[in-house]
Amino acid sequence: MKLSPIVAGTWRLNEWKLDTPGLVRWIEQALDLGITSFDHADVYGGYRVEAAFGEALAAAPALRQCLQIVTKCGIKLLSPARPSHAVKHYDTSHAHITASVENSLRALRTDRIDLLLIHRPDALMDADEVVQTFAQLRAAGKVLHFGVSNHTPSQFALLHRRLPLVTNQIEFSPLNLGALADGTLDQAQDLGTPPMVWSPLAGGRLLKAQDEQPQRVRSVLEALGREHGVSAVTMAYAWIRRHPSRPLPITGSGRVEALREAVAALNVQLTAEDWYRVWQAGTNREVA
Repeated sequence: MKLSPIVAGTWRLNEWKLDTPGLVRWIEQALDLGITSFDHADVYGGYRVEAAFGEALAAAPALRQCLQIVTKCGIKLLSPARPSHAVKHYDTSHAHITASVENSLRALRTDRIDLLLIHRPDALMDADEVVQTFAQLRAAGKVLHFGVSNHTPSQFALLHRRLPLVTNQIEFSPLNLGALADGTLDQAQDLGTPPMVWSPLAGGRLLKAQDEQPQRVRSVLEALGREHGVSAVTMAYAWIRRHPSRPLPITGSGRVEALREAVAALNVQLTAEDWYRVWQAGTNREVA
């Protein structure tokens, strides 16, 4: 499947204080910028974000044909919305995945999920059971594509060998470089499965934190931004996108200007030297 090169994240959607018309407008503005993929999870906002997005789609039904819905399942949170949960845990059973999909379809006011991800690695996951569940959901037309989130290369391969996955959604930024060394991005490039990237700005630390690492990286991003005529935020997105695994960064803001800054990265071409300047600031060392 094809996702937009920048994905709109909805994790904090309920904090944006948008009413339904405001959320419709935000979706329309994202689409105008070429952002057609929207990232969800059943647990976001205490199991409430999908429903808010669904109300927007119900208010403007024509939008559904213009966008792709990504959502996740597999985490059972302690929440007033799920009083039967006695402890936070993972569940990738047939029953839970199927029930989660049905709940998401109802909440999102849609007849299909474009991409379903297993949210976190489940130590008790039965790969054959998960794949059989995926196949049934696909045959029913309820889910079109499948992937995972926060999985190691071996965990990804366990499922991918049984049924092709399209992405592993991972944390990656100039402050969180583990995916460069643990084989995650190598695997994505090898298999042609572009990773979705959450927290591309390190949860805001890249812009605001005052400890040494973010200050070093921010200084380099600002300098590169001046050279390219863009903001440090845009440069951070461009740095992520420069990797040959073709990462798809996920935004986390309800501000349209933040979406514009992310999309502006599509027009920035970083040299290898530029990229390694940021890497060096993030690691505080030269390459060997």
